[in-house]
Amino acid sequence: MTGILSFLCRMDISVVIITKNEAHIIANTLQSLQAVTTDIVIVDSGSTDDTVAICKKFNAHVIETSWHGYGINKNMGIDAAKNDWILSLDADEAIDAELQQSLLQLALTSDEEVFNIRFKNFFCNKWIRFGEWGFDWHIRLFNRKKVHWNKVAVHENLVFSAGVKITKLKGNILHYTVQNRQEYNTKTDHYARMNAKKYVEAGKKASFFKQYFSPAFAFVQHYIFRLGFLDGAEGFIIAKTTARYTFLKYHYLKEMLNRL
Repeated sequence: MTGILSFLCRMDISVVIITKNEAHIIANTLQSLQAVTTDIVIVDSGSTDDTVAICKKFNAHVIETSWHGYGINKNMGIDAAKNDWILSLDADEAIDAELQQSLLQLALTSDEEVFNIRFKNFFCNKWIRFGEWGFDWHIRLFNRKKVHWNKVAVHENLVFSAGVKITKLKGNILHYTVQNRQEYNTKTDHYARMNAKKYVEAGKKASFFKQYFSPAFAFVQHYIFRLGFLDGAEGFIIAKTTARYTFLKYHYLKEMLNRL
């Protein structure tokens, strides 16, 4: 079976995933990639569960390292990949059958081209169709000779020249972002602290307007204008949590600046 899969797989695309304690979800992600590539690079930053063992069962190349930041760890995996064409995923992101076929049939003829992929984001296994999560596209397939991740600690971005051609692919990345409310709140607080730290390093200030009016604007934007209310209770929870995140990042920024 492995030999057959290897024959069907593309030999010019590598997949790079960063992990830490993803044993609950990583097998689902890796299983979805078996028809696409034989080169999967895992950059693990100190998992204490079965993440590494599961990845090795799927014959992934596992790099065990410490945490240096999202962009840095992703670039570490890109450097270790066998191929120049990189599909960059997170541990909780699988690909659907339509995207599998798009990737298998794709003519990768120009390293000046990058590929934009639609995301289907799930909240506790419910697909969120509207609001902040409902209109999500991200560039995730690119050639490492022309593209890399920047080195910011959080909310990393791809860096590429203005002349790069952006092409949309058919199919979806299935993002199983949170499994329960507690996990969602924990992630929100974690990212708010990390973003506040990034703001401190960038010299940004926590104004009264940003701390108290930006959260309200974020809620109205995503729940009303972007139709988050059509996702029911989950849409309300996501819009409210986005507002809370906006408040917390400026709250933590203010705390950090006061300690300087």
